Amino acid sequence: MSMHSFAVIGLVWTLGLPGTSLAADRVELFNGKDLAGWKQRGGAAKYSAEDGAIVGRSVPNTSNSFLTTEKEYGDFELELDFKIDDPTFNSGVQIRSHARPAGDGERVYGYQAEIDPSDRAWSAGIYFEGGSDTRKAGWLNDLTNNEPARKAFKLGQWNHVRIVANGRHIQTWINGVPAADFTDTDDSAFTPKGFIALQVHSVGGAKEPKEVRWRNLKLTELEGTSGTSGK
Repeated sequence: MSMHSFAVIGLVWTLGLPGTSLAADRVELFNGKDLAGWKQRGGAAKYSAEDGAIVGRSVPNTSNSFLTTEKEYGDFELELDFKIDDPTFNSGVQIRSHARPAGDGERVYGYQAEIDPSDRAWSAGIYFEGGSDTRKAGWLNDLTNNEPARKAFKLGQWNHVRIVANGRHIQTWINGVPAADFTDTDDSAFTPKGFIALQVHSVGGAKEPKEVRWRNLKLTELEGTSGTSGK
């Protein structure tokens, strides 16, 4: 079976559940001009709106940084493009995430669709960022056994990611190729709702800024699900 056929089957399977459909309105999370509707949490990385994209740049000696939506979302389809040039850097897209007090600031935690430009190439794998009282930080669904998804990532080019969060089921695609498929069966750790966030990973003392870009962030809430829509 071709990867195209597999992707189509994955789409039908995800959105063809009884009583589940896409809402009519697609939300543009980024207006293309400024960071209205977003709030920075965690570290002190620099975020800006440039040429129709959100740009995240690292700064030395700060923790992981996150640009988070002011609104929370539960069941949805999220599509976006990202571009990262440096294979030694790291980033990700948080979904259904939250923040807790940490020192003089906050620590973001929750599900993350990874952006991994290293040779490992686990972009769109699902990681649990930050850890919580009920779940340690770590991989929930990596791409060890998914060579097509690993090969789909393009260093230094725009990559398209699709994320579907439907109840306990989270799926991702990268450049049209099915990537992660995770069902959260842990009642104590499952998070049905939270903010979306864009991560700039800590770079230690490295002074030369590393950069990641995101654009075309479009979210469509799912209707007829468990009632976890945004507020």
